[in-house]
Amino acid sequence: MTRRTVSLSVLCATFALLLWLAPTVLLVVFAGILMAVFLRGGGEWIAGKLGLKAGYGVAIFCVGLTVCAVVFLGLAGAALADQVQQLWDRLPEAVRTLRGYVEDHAWINQALDKVDPGAVAPSGSGAASALSSTFGAFGNLVIIAFVGIYGAAAPSTYTRGLALLVAPSARPKAQSMLRESGIALRGWLKAQFVSMAVVGILTGLGLWFLGVSLAPILAILAALLTFIPNIGPVLALVPAVLLGLADGVSTALWIVGLYVTVQAIESYLVTPRVQESAVSLPPALTIAVQLLFGVLFGILGLALATPLAAVLLRVGRRFYVEDYLDKEAPILATLR
Repeated sequence: MTRRTVSLSVLCATFALLLWLAPTVLLVVFAGILMAVFLRGGGEWIAGKLGLKAGYGVAIFCVGLTVCAVVFLGLAGAALADQVQQLWDRLPEAVRTLRGYVEDHAWINQALDKVDPGAVAPSGSGAASALSSTFGAFGNLVIIAFVGIYGAAAPSTYTRGLALLVAPSARPKAQSMLRESGIALRGWLKAQFVSMAVVGILTGLGLWFLGVSLAPILAILAALLTFIPNIGPVLALVPAVLLGLADGVSTALWIVGLYVTVQAIESYLVTPRVQESAVSLPPALTIAVQLLFGVLFGILGLALATPLAAVLLRVGRRFYVEDYLDKEAPILATLR
């Protein structure tokens, strides 16, 4: 057995062991890598505009994000917090309104009686363990931030370190795989941020036009949940529809129509134009990966399933399909 085979076997076995013993740790680290790709991309853009080194660009970008966050919270933080509180206070009333509407329509009750909640919402030790963490949610956020900042400041240090874990003959391909992974993540992030901005603006304008209360916080919620493709928009729709039911069924239907229209614009017009450098994920594959990661690793797995799938698909296509499968000699040539 060659050193190349041994090194790859040890690396795969170590990763599998960590995935089995501490999957949440790997997901938190991956979230930090995603943050590092975002900070590095913004820092390199600033460095290119100002003619600075990339490290200085990352520092300026981080400081700029911090200043923007402080200014935003100072100007709009109190108003948004008040809207969040109002939304939280009004949701029970909205749920009671929905329950009364369901009780008044026998056909809805009959349909709901045929649904098995256990089959729709599976539960298991995997999801529970993913939701539990030694440091809690705040500790995970701190770890993600530190991994992101250090990774963005000196990415070559960590990519070289990972490449050193395999035999010298495999290191060029390992570094190439890491570069391809970074390209996939950067393209995916670009597409997601643009989509989030478009969804937030269009949803806010639409809700304001319909006269729905708490439109700003609902628009921000829709924008944030767009980070989770396919499933996120459905989650964002629920509180908006519940609030709309308080003003009547027609208002709730208008809200559903608004959200469907906004998602159609985002899915068919916006995302394809900004996803040129990202992996184009088939919708059915995306949903399947999200359900799998959601069941196994909880909400964190659900949130990170799509960028993980984007990396695996791009790397697999580049190094397995193109460099291995497509190199097979044609059958006719072999027979000769």
